[in-house]
Amino acid sequence: MLTALMRGVDQPVSIEEVEPLPAGPTDLVVEIEASGVCHSDISAMRGYLGLANPTIIGHEVSGTVLEVGTEVRGFTPGDRVIGSLVPQCGSCSWCLNGQTHLCATTMSVRERVRARTSDGLPVTAMLGLGAFAERMTIDQQLAVKVNSDLPSDQLALIGCGIATGAGAAMFTAGVRPGSSVAVVGCGGVGQAAVQGARIAGAAQIIAVDPISLKREHALRNGATHVVDPAAGGTPEQVRALTHGRGVDVAIEVVGIQATVLDAYHSARRGGTVATVGIPAPDTTISLPATDFFRAEKRVVGSYYGSTQVRTDFQKFADLIEAGRFDAESMITHHYRLPDVQQAFDDLEAGGVVRGVIRHD
Repeated sequence: MLTALMRGVDQPVSIEEVEPLPAGPTDLVVEIEASGVCHSDISAMRGYLGLANPTIIGHEVSGTVLEVGTEVRGFTPGDRVIGSLVPQCGSCSWCLNGQTHLCATTMSVRERVRARTSDGLPVTAMLGLGAFAERMTIDQQLAVKVNSDLPSDQLALIGCGIATGAGAAMFTAGVRPGSSVAVVGCGGVGQAAVQGARIAGAAQIIAVDPISLKREHALRNGATHVVDPAAGGTPEQVRALTHGRGVDVAIEVVGIQATVLDAYHSARRGGTVATVGIPAPDTTISLPATDFFRAEKRVVGSYYGSTQVRTDFQKFADLIEAGRFDAESMITHHYRLPDVQQAFDDLEAGGVVRGVIRHD
C-alpha cells in the first residue's frame, strides 16, 4: 500500500510502500478517496503533536468502507464515511456530558500500529487515521457515516477544516445573530470560521490575514471587512471598524502568541476570544492581568470546534448541499499522493487556501 510516511521530526515526507496489518474486530478498512492538506499535518511534521514515528501522515479524509470487523456495528461495505479526529466511546464522563470531542479514549484509539515498513518497523497512523495513503484501517469510533452525494474532496474537508473552523464560530464561541466577529488567520480553517459566523447570523465579519489571496477568499465566503496586519496594528484596525468598541467574538486560527494577543485585544469588554490554532508545545500566552479582570473577557480554547461528530458532520454536509456553506471555493489546489511534500511546500508559501490529495 502506497503511503506518505513521516519518519522523523523536520524530515521530508517519504513516499513508501508499507504492508498493512490485518484489521481487528472493531476496525473498518476504508478506501481513501480524498485527503485534505492541513496546517496540522505540518505541525505534526515539526513534532508539535508528539507522534510515534514512522507514521502515516494526514488526517482530513473521506472514503468508502471496504471491510468491517466482526464486532463492528452500524457500518457496511459501500458506506461513505468521513474520518473523525476523535473517537466517541459513549460511556466516559465527557461523552455522557455532551462533550464527545473530549472523549477519554482518544489517545488509546489513536496509538495503534497499523502497518510495517519494508525494513520491518511498526507504523502508526496520524491521529488514528493516516489519510495520505491508498487505504486506511481505523477503529469504528473514528468513522462517521454520511448520507450525501457531495464530491469526496468536499466531504473530506468536513473532517477537520470545516468542523474545526465553523464549529469554533457556531459551537465554541456561540456566535449569535447580529453579532460582530473577527477571524484572525484565514487559511482553510479560518475560511470555515468566516462561513460559520455567517451561517450563525453575524452582522459584521472582519477577516484578518496578511495574504491578499486569503482576504479575497474571505470576502467571497461572507466577510464584510478585511484587515491586513501589515497596514497597522490588528486591534486598532478592528476597533476602527467597530466604532471603537471591538468585536463580540474574536477567533484566532494561527497558534502563535502574537495573534492570540491580537485576537484578545480585538475583542470588546465582555466579549469572547476563541483560540483554534495549534501552538508549539512550549508556547505560553501572557495576558494583561488587570485588563483580564476588568474587561471580563471570556477566553476559551476551541478543540475540534466543539463539534459532536455523529450529528454535526451530517449537518455540515446538508449545509453544503443546500448551498449555505461553500466548501468547493475553499479548495484551490488538487494533488496526487506522490506530491504530498509539494502540497506542504505550497501551503507554507501561502499560495493555497486548501489543497486536497485526490485518489480517483
